[in-house]
Amino acid sequence: MNDTNPLSLSGRRAVITGGSRGIGGAIATLFAQAGAKVAICHLGDAAGAEHLSESFAAMGGELLVRECDVADEVSVEAFARWSGETLGPADILVNCAGIGGADKPFQSVSVADWDRMLGVNLRGVFLVTRQYFPGMVERGYGRIVNIASQLAYKGAPGLAPYVAAKAGVVGLTRALSYEGAAHNVMVNGIAPGPVETPLLAGHSDAWLAMKKGQLPVGRFGQPDEIAPTALLLASEKGGAFYSGQTLSPNGGDVMI
Repeated sequence: MNDTNPLSLSGRRAVITGGSRGIGGAIATLFAQAGAKVAICHLGDAAGAEHLSESFAAMGGELLVRECDVADEVSVEAFARWSGETLGPADILVNCAGIGGADKPFQSVSVADWDRMLGVNLRGVFLVTRQYFPGMVERGYGRIVNIASQLAYKGAPGLAPYVAAKAGVVGLTRALSYEGAAHNVMVNGIAPGPVETPLLAGHSDAWLAMKKGQLPVGRFGQPDEIAPTALLLASEKGGAFYSGQTLSPNGGDVMI
């Protein structure tokens, strides 16, 4: 890579889970603008994927799209095979697929609620990463960016399964960074504050008002305000000295 732009992704191949809209869609768009070839997966969001594909076409690019349930091992294996055949070996992986949920008191959380939340938000990161990490190590280059949440540090009432899953993502990021860094595979995370995406819509008006009142900036974030952090961590030069870090663009909600 001889590009003088330290955030260039020219010639790189990026895989983004949950990439059809929201933060994932914003990351996919910014990566393409930075020169990467991009493949995404989604689950049940054909309309969002089609809209994003149209925006890529308008930029003169092509978005590679496939449906995948990141909580399902067989589905993830099929997605990884497909991306290898259509995109080629991935240089960058962004684990962005995730689910939210209505705020619910702990005593009302069912085992099914718990298993689904951790299945997508934590098991999914594990299943996807294990498909791409070995190849990155073998080739001596990789950038992995895991999307967590500032709630992994702060916690929140009524969101025990979500907070636990995202704290697990932070821990996995730290642990895997030790195994990747010696091979120039840098594993890092992003812990956004509340961002205006469909995930936020599941909360009650009271919870949203409470959360907005906690933010020094006085507003929720936008997906395109999170994407530049992903670009930094995904770039060859920009991300070269970050290992096991979880950066947190959160409007001042958590200061760490």
